Amino acid sequence: MTAPPTAQPARPTADRPSPAGPLAHPLARRWLLASCVPVLLVLGMALTVPPAPSAATAGTPGTADMAGMPGMDHPASDAPDLAAAGLAAERNGYRLDLADPGPTAGRATDLRFTVTGPDGAPVTDFAVHQTKRLHFYAIRSDLTGFQHLHPDLAGDGTWTAALSALAPGTWRLYADFVPNTGPHAAELVLSRTVTVPGEAAPVPLPAPGDTATVDGYTVTLTARPAAGAHRLTAVLSRDGRPVGDLQPYLDAYAHLSAFHEGDLALAHLHPTGTVDGDRGGPELTFQALFPEPGNWRVFLQFQTSGQLHTVALTLRVD
Repeated sequence: MTAPPTAQPARPTADRPSPAGPLAHPLARRWLLASCVPVLLVLGMALTVPPAPSAATAGTPGTADMAGMPGMDHPASDAPDLAAAGLAAERNGYRLDLADPGPTAGRATDLRFTVTGPDGAPVTDFAVHQTKRLHFYAIRSDLTGFQHLHPDLAGDGTWTAALSALAPGTWRLYADFVPNTGPHAAELVLSRTVTVPGEAAPVPLPAPGDTATVDGYTVTLTARPAAGAHRLTAVLSRDGRPVGDLQPYLDAYAHLSAFHEGDLALAHLHPTGTVDGDRGGPELTFQALFPEPGNWRVFLQFQTSGQLHTVALTLRVD
């Protein structure tokens, strides 16, 4: 039986189009292929590029544990948020108002102030935060004269902070608190500046260093942090021997605050670990968030034998 002849494809000519239509023309086919390549590349990139890290996983380990801390609203790579760094008098509807014109140089002052809520009325209900309802700080523009106080609250919402005598110059006053609005209320830091009259004599900032001594106790920082969220560790010793008799202070074995040279941004470093009697030390760990690089003046407070000690050192943050 003879096989049928093989069919030959029709060859289109210039005056006779192909039965398959215009796209069968070689130029048309090449044009269609070229126009599809960019689309295929874009689709391929969308399918292969990994998703961006979430806020809970971006940055260094431990960042997720610091949710709710002042300054965690924006990544450290962005421009510093003045309100988040404690450099604004108002945030989230809460405002810090000073009832007095300001302290007088060389004399202790009972400074009165209020925190106004979103409804415009003074706030009278504050959550207990590190054993206190409000933490009050004062620091001069050259990062000297540090004071950390716990004011008294009157029934009408007026706080009174017993400030020790302030030297002449510009001071920033901070109120650190948590409104008692529910279990997920955020910690807020508000501040205002006051000028203490008189001739100011600025003090140069000490050079950065990892070690400082106060009252015979030596504090050594074992990590050199970068801007962003990190864990910072301090080791305490006395006469070359590790210290192991720290007493609880503000529901922890130490309290650490830091202020940025220049703009006075506040980094409030929260301690980790549990408290077990008068057996704290020698190693203390903190959750640290430095919103920007530069020199920071760090104040570490701890207690032994009923006495509060405050050691200061300059820390360089890269």
